Amino acid sequence: MKKNIPNLITCVNLISGCVGIYFAHNNKLIEAFYAILVAATFDFLDGLIARALHTHSEMGKQLDSLSDVISFGVLPGAIMQQLLSISGAKELFEELAFVAYLIPVFSAWRLAKFNLDTRQTDMFIGLPTPANALLIASLYPSVQNNYWISSYLMQLPVLLSITIGTSLLLVSEIPMLALKFKNIEWKENQYKFIFLSLAAIMILFLGPFGIIFSISAYILLSIVFYIHGFTNVS
Repeated sequence: MKKNIPNLITCVNLISGCVGIYFAHNNKLIEAFYAILVAATFDFLDGLIARALHTHSEMGKQLDSLSDVISFGVLPGAIMQQLLSISGAKELFEELAFVAYLIPVFSAWRLAKFNLDTRQTDMFIGLPTPANALLIASLYPSVQNNYWISSYLMQLPVLLSITIGTSLLLVSEIPMLALKFKNIEWKENQYKFIFLSLAAIMILFLGPFGIIFSISAYILLSIVFYIHGFTNVS
């Protein structure tokens, strides 16, 4: 039973993703946003508890990836499909909104690559799927009651650019800063503590838009580190 506790937590991630897909296809995008938040929370907890209980297993690794395909691939794809339809894709031709399903394709590709890539121990290579899913899921809640943000983010070219750009980032060779903790020592994790503290402040004051801001900053910071040679892929 002990070795299956992390797997049960992973299954809650999977169930959250399935429920979120139901919400997204019924145009309940706020509820779909919360479903991704729940899935991301349990995705973080399964690894944390597996390390605490020393119950790592190959099955757990595969189950985690399969769950992530649903919660952080198919679900954000369904959300983006609705956003593209809202933004005017239907007025051009309805099938244009199906570009959103690049997100689950590249998410599955990224997760399969991650399972085989032995370089990703201290950092991620390519944008992690939970970060991408949270970024996309936060778009709709961010535009509620905010005309300025809505007038920019809800434009069809902007949403198409986000879809294609983040899909490519998922499978890119750009090293991304890993924010998972192996321990809580300040010296080994100071940049993680600082970044996460600043992100928490932004989210506290800006709500879902703070998530967009924080993940965008995370991507840009990782790219800057890569360009200047602070992170390397070997």
